Amino acid sequence: MSSKGDNVAVCNMKLERLLSMKGGKGQDSYANNSQAQAMHARSMLHLLEETLDNVHLNSSASPPPFTAVDLGCSSGANTVHIIDFIVKHISKRFDVAGIDPPEFTAFFSDLPSNDFNTLFQLLPPLVSNSCMEECLAADGNRSYFVAGVPGSFYRRLFPARTIDFFHSAFSLHWLSQVPESVTDRRSAAYNRGRVFIHGAGEKTATAYKRQFQADLAEFLRARAAEVKRGGAMFLVCLGRTSVDPTDQGGAGLLFGTHFQDAWDDLVREGLVAAEKRDGFNIPVYAPSLIDFKEVVEANGSFAIEKLVVYKGGSPLVVSEPDDASEVGRAFASSCRSVAGVLVEAHIGEELSNELFSRVERRATSHAKDVLVNLQFFHIVASLSFT
Repeated sequence: MSSKGDNVAVCNMKLERLLSMKGGKGQDSYANNSQAQAMHARSMLHLLEETLDNVHLNSSASPPPFTAVDLGCSSGANTVHIIDFIVKHISKRFDVAGIDPPEFTAFFSDLPSNDFNTLFQLLPPLVSNSCMEECLAADGNRSYFVAGVPGSFYRRLFPARTIDFFHSAFSLHWLSQVPESVTDRRSAAYNRGRVFIHGAGEKTATAYKRQFQADLAEFLRARAAEVKRGGAMFLVCLGRTSVDPTDQGGAGLLFGTHFQDAWDDLVREGLVAAEKRDGFNIPVYAPSLIDFKEVVEANGSFAIEKLVVYKGGSPLVVSEPDDASEVGRAFASSCRSVAGVLVEAHIGEELSNELFSRVERRATSHAKDVLVNLQFFHIVASLSFT
């Protein structure tokens, strides 16, 4: 097999239209590899409830619809469960306050390359000719109107002052682009020999941090224009406990160990040129609490109700932890479900298959270490807008 250096590289201009979790319902799809995210989200529902309790309720005689948005919704069932939870909790608050609940609208938003078709197939039906109160009381029915909104959440997506509540989980660690200096061979931040920030040099880490903070600043500016007075946001992204940005914690173990080694295997075997490998970098940054807090405070539009590092646990779900081959498959599938689209765009499908088969073999041979050490921490932010 020859090196396929003529494949289209993932340049920053194309990233927004390319980046997505793997769609469909296959073995490596995000829909079938997001059970761990579901468990992590369930463990944080009490924090989500606290944020929802801070949202202002409109008690006017003819209120507009209560509008909730999930940013970075992806294509699995998790986003549907979260929106359903939000609608039911807010409806209960209206009921307790003795206020007739308004209608509810939910927007599912992600990049244009997201598999919205698979997502919408997961939606329960909205019962026609039935009032919203009946829908809210019925299991298996949808009590809100929906729409998909394709676009980057680092820009405006909605009209001014139209959104009551923003939710975003496991998305904000994805950068809008790989920092240009990281793939520039003339730059001191050039990430030679690596495909991720984990274990990289200080200048590379600084470039990633600056990109993350610039992106988060744009995110907050956009949301500050869109959210209603009295609205709120609940944000969850990968985080780290180390002060060293080159120690990316769980993300580092996912992309900086067996995934990195598999790329090196392809280079050693002459299947991929070293320059081709060095032109690929995962656009992810797991911030520290300070990294995140600095941007929120500099923006000044939102009050921080809660900002914590939360231990989420392993991203892998395995039925037989002692079965090394199952652990290896789960690791490779988890990695491929979130990065496979980018890899295929960079080196093609055939070499992508070669890469992830090596990821699986390496993870299988280190199964015990993978299960013990692959643990994710999350930044959880509850922000209010007054």
